[in-house]
Amino acid sequence: MTARVIRDDDAGRAVAIEALREGGVIALPTDTVYGIAVTLDTPGGIERLFQVKRRPPDRGIILLLDDAGQAARIGIMTPAAAALAAGGWPGGLTVVVPQRRDKRLPEALTGGAPSIGLRVPDHEAPRSIARAIGPLPTTSANISGLPEAGDAATILEQLGDDIDLILDGGPAPGGPPSTIVECTAELPTILREGAMPRHEVVEILDAAGVEHDLRRD
Repeated sequence: MTARVIRDDDAGRAVAIEALREGGVIALPTDTVYGIAVTLDTPGGIERLFQVKRRPPDRGIILLLDDAGQAARIGIMTPAAAALAAGGWPGGLTVVVPQRRDKRLPEALTGGAPSIGLRVPDHEAPRSIARAIGPLPTTSANISGLPEAGDAATILEQLGDDIDLILDGGPAPGGPPSTIVECTAELPTILREGAMPRHEVVEILDAAGVEHDLRRD
């Protein structure tokens, strides 16, 4: 069955939330590109994301959040992570933090790693959905190896037979992916420089008095 395409508004998001609660996979707009998402507690849901993308499960999937409060319920917000969340969310910044021992996450989500990537996007669609149903396992809406989808028509062409619903928010803003900062060790490490420039990461850490050995350039 081909995915339904519905407008990204309050009514559309309510339909998307219901589809997720029923175990479906949806595509949704973010502040960069479109993503595909499931709920954390959907049996086999993470594995289905990999199947839809036709990608081997060798890399973890991040969680999109409503706010930093959700982050603290999933991971251990180290001083660096807490400072970056306060200074960089919502926005193009992903922090990788240790998982909380009292929060059991699907092994497929992280590829068995003891850490998890978290981000609060600067877009109301994923944030409102995460507010309603919890942190959203999300990965880019495209077949592995193809360009990331920038609109509903491209998603329908690539993934329409494999997902349940597309929340159409118009053309995606595009741009670089989020900057990823590893915050699991004593000193933070930039794993990927993207939407947030390195110097902004350094400025946030400096302003918070967090120890690091990152250079501005």
